[in-house]
Amino acid sequence: MTMEKAFRNDGYAKVTGRAAYADDYAVAGMLHMVPVYADYVSAKNLTIHCEEASASAGCVRVLTAADVPGQTHFGQIEKDYPILATDRIRSWGDVCALVIAESREAAIAAAALVRIEAEPLKPVLSVQEALDPYAPRVPGYGKSNVVVEHHLRKGDPDAAFASCELVIEEEFNTQTIEQAYMEPESALCVPRSDGVIEVYGSMQHPFSTRRFTAAFLAEPLSNIEVYTIVVGGGFGGKDDTAACVCARAALGARLTGRPVKMTYDREWSFRESYKRHPYTMRYKVGVTSEGRIMAVKATIYANSGAYLSVSPWVTWRSTAQCCGPYSIDNVHADVYALATNTVFNGAMRGFGAPQVNFAIEELIDIVAHELKIHPLGMRRINMVKQDSVTITGQKLDGHTVSMEDVMNRVVHEIGYRKKYEHCSFGKSEGDELYGIGLAISYRGSSLGAEGMDFCSAVINGQFDGSLLLETGIHENGQGSETAMMLILAEALGCDLKRVRYRRSSTSSIPDSGTTVATRGTLMGGSAVMAAVSDFKRLLSEHLAERLRCEPTDVNFHGDKIWGLNYEYNLTWEEAMRELYLQRVTPYAFGTFKAPDVSWDDTNGQGDAYFTYVYSCQAVELTVDRKTGAIKLLNIVAGHDIGKAINKAMVLGQMHGGIAQGIGMALMEDFRFEEGRPLALNFDGYAIPRMTDVPPITGIIIENHDPNSLTGAKGIGEPATELIAPAIANAVFNATGVRVRNLPIKLKPEDLA
Repeated sequence: MTMEKAFRNDGYAKVTGRAAYADDYAVAGMLHMVPVYADYVSAKNLTIHCEEASASAGCVRVLTAADVPGQTHFGQIEKDYPILATDRIRSWGDVCALVIAESREAAIAAAALVRIEAEPLKPVLSVQEALDPYAPRVPGYGKSNVVVEHHLRKGDPDAAFASCELVIEEEFNTQTIEQAYMEPESALCVPRSDGVIEVYGSMQHPFSTRRFTAAFLAEPLSNIEVYTIVVGGGFGGKDDTAACVCARAALGARLTGRPVKMTYDREWSFRESYKRHPYTMRYKVGVTSEGRIMAVKATIYANSGAYLSVSPWVTWRSTAQCCGPYSIDNVHADVYALATNTVFNGAMRGFGAPQVNFAIEELIDIVAHELKIHPLGMRRINMVKQDSVTITGQKLDGHTVSMEDVMNRVVHEIGYRKKYEHCSFGKSEGDELYGIGLAISYRGSSLGAEGMDFCSAVINGQFDGSLLLETGIHENGQGSETAMMLILAEALGCDLKRVRYRRSSTSSIPDSGTTVATRGTLMGGSAVMAAVSDFKRLLSEHLAERLRCEPTDVNFHGDKIWGLNYEYNLTWEEAMRELYLQRVTPYAFGTFKAPDVSWDDTNGQGDAYFTYVYSCQAVELTVDRKTGAIKLLNIVAGHDIGKAINKAMVLGQMHGGIAQGIGMALMEDFRFEEGRPLALNFDGYAIPRMTDVPPITGIIIENHDPNSLTGAKGIGEPATELIAPAIANAVFNATGVRVRNLPIKLKPEDLA
């Protein structure tokens, strides 16, 4: 049931304002909690004075790390992030105390009365400072500020450089970016009479929230039940910080015995939540006169900020994809993450790929320009094709490698060849300079060699013929619930109206991992198909006699269940009643484990991912010579996503991802002064508006993927990781000015 028209199971509730987000929840006797920060970027010997705040009107309690019964520090990989600071402050976003009061207003007033003293320390504020061997050590573990390093070794680049006609060296820089989800972090925690704490929060991974919360309270996982509710966006940003907000509210609920809500305002969210890693990338590339890339050396530095979070995984993806969708025999890459005293950086849509894509796709155009080769030809010479070997030594033979086809379709749709001939390259009779540019990528789907990847799904048939579906994939606003429903309805040949998606809790379905890495449709959909297989087998075995056929002859079609040759049938209502009469529960549990991959971390070689999404995006723009203003005219995007479950949603993901990519390219820049953010709200942090987004044409390419039980892969992250280099290439083709830093800012003097 590939949907051509738009369908969202949650669409009506959201459009009418009836959808309940975390801050919409309220229960009798509810208290309110707010965080307390200290005005230090780096400090030690923390002392907190709570007496005046505790005595203020409406204040119920002020909590510090001394009140925590369990662990105070957490992390997905390294337990270094303080849910409540102990004696050390490593970031201006560290929470030092929590104020609980009868109202939010009373809590905010009391928080202002908390006094915090500490001994300031010299902060480390940049990657360059962190690399200094004499710089203060930021992390509380290890021996230096280098907290992550990955190395990729294939061939001998130095020997290959010697035989290259062209060798160039370039440096590129990308910025810190805020996820800018519409709904800030929020949680409501309710203590139950049986000792369980119920958690309702805005998060991307209920199970990591449960894990953080249980350890914080020193209680078993079974004492914490986290419920899936409507989330107002995440884009990777609602894992660590959101889980900590839930854990803090849970601590308040446990210690007061009353429900506690903690809802962040935008200032707190900007101050504390993790961002996209800024990168500094240095490349050396050797090429033959025909345009064949013979060798690459890359040194990449990512700013991890004050805490590790998922920096090892982000930078691992950057390592595996540092040369883009190109087959190159000689590559050495060294990728590092360094700790600083700025806000910590973690997951954001693209997860380490947008940064390296910006560098490598500009490099391709730079080399093409130097050699006077057409940018399309340069890409065709070097791009991966069927059975190509990647820079990690992986042979691409387990799926359709459609890179060239995807690029060709985008090139044809936008008319790239003819329009490229009309680019201004800085020369124009008027003040309007025209350019067209593109970029291509392949993106590993799911987690790959980052770790084990699996997902579960449950189908529960009801007496009246309706079906309840539940999966371990979390709905963050992207439409995964809808996709799972469509997959189930198609697989069972039933009317979509029969299916209702049941939002799960951590007590009703096993942990299926966080909804990241473009894994939702692939992993969740495959889990649904695994459950469907068992569900069909169960129904076939117990309904075959009624249908006067063998179980192997039962089929599901046209909203009915049929026997051999479609001679006899049962409606779903009749089928469910029959099963109940037989004392058979119409229930199936399915689980899907991602195909195995191999990886040697010592040299960065192996099968990084079991399949890839192939993408191309192209853009037309003009640049005003007098002002430097960039105006986007038209964008065409093509993505091979395996199979489109809901084409309208796929196109929506393309448009949304491109809009975010425009922000990365042209405007977004989360900057600091002495470790403190310069912007704490959207009045100082620009994100794209509708007027900044030009017409977008999306091209859906479908090559059924054998690694997915539905044939589908995903679109969430590929959509956002290409438009920045495409814009940068178009800007050069318009102006003759090569930009190497994001966001792109042109001044009139640059164009003189």
